[in-house]
Amino acid sequence: MGVIAVTGATGQVGRRVAERLAGTRDDAQPVVQRLLVRDPRAMASAAGREVVGVQGYADAEGMRAALEGVDDLFLVSGRESADRVAEHRAAIDAAVAAGVRRVVYLSFLGAAPDATFTFARDHWATEQHLAASGLRWTALRDSLYHAAWPAFVGADLTLRGPAGDGRVASVGHGDVSDVVVGVLLAGDAYDGQVLDVTGPTALTVAEVADTVGRVTGRPVTYVPETLDEAYASRAGYGAPDWEVAGWVTSYAAIAAGELDVVSGTVERVMGRPPQDLETWLRAHPETWRHLVRR
Repeated sequence: MGVIAVTGATGQVGRRVAERLAGTRDDAQPVVQRLLVRDPRAMASAAGREVVGVQGYADAEGMRAALEGVDDLFLVSGRESADRVAEHRAAIDAAVAAGVRRVVYLSFLGAAPDATFTFARDHWATEQHLAASGLRWTALRDSLYHAAWPAFVGADLTLRGPAGDGRVASVGHGDVSDVVVGVLLAGDAYDGQVLDVTGPTALTVAEVADTVGRVTGRPVTYVPETLDEAYASRAGYGAPDWEVAGWVTSYAAIAAGELDVVSGTVERVMGRPPQDLETWLRAHPETWRHLVRR
């Protein structure tokens, strides 16, 4: 196995992928990594791993130079922005120009040109560009993260959104990261595949609220909203229209049934089931400690 490049190596998934790869050996040798980050100073420890600073995916020349000599690239989706698809395409083009052989791309569940969740349309466009690039590729479509739920709970201890009675099988960052590593180390076993990565159980948002409340000991409740109410309740944040649309349509995608998927990918790749929401929350009190203080 050659050099594996990991983008977003200071983020929730990229950091875990880099850490897991650091503890992995291939043919009795450590896996060779190159970590791509915006600010190399943010890497507290990268013993034995090369760290390269890149301004962003839109920095075509910087990306190409950073990827020279790389065989496999883990491409984390970029920060949400109005130009995200163009940035993803630039990163893929840089990988082609640098001679990268394979890209494992972190996409999103339900990616489609007409997805209700507007950001999922960006992921579909990226997947299409990747498939047409001539590179070997795998797209991992992860569900909403378990960690998102306590972060979404408002100051009034409510989860508000137009999710109706739809269901979603959220997933832990650790399970997603393990799947990424499993795919990276599996040779060509997952080439050309789109894999959904979810938790083990699909819950309504009301059931999610009950679960968060049970773990935290706080009375968390779900307050359904109409689409108009959802846009109005988020208008005061001063976010751009495209970002607010993403926030609202993530819930609307749940209502539409587009995230009601329970996949066997974690077990297939890792040989064990993923963590359910309650187990994950109990293992990560740092994600909901702010709710207890209210």
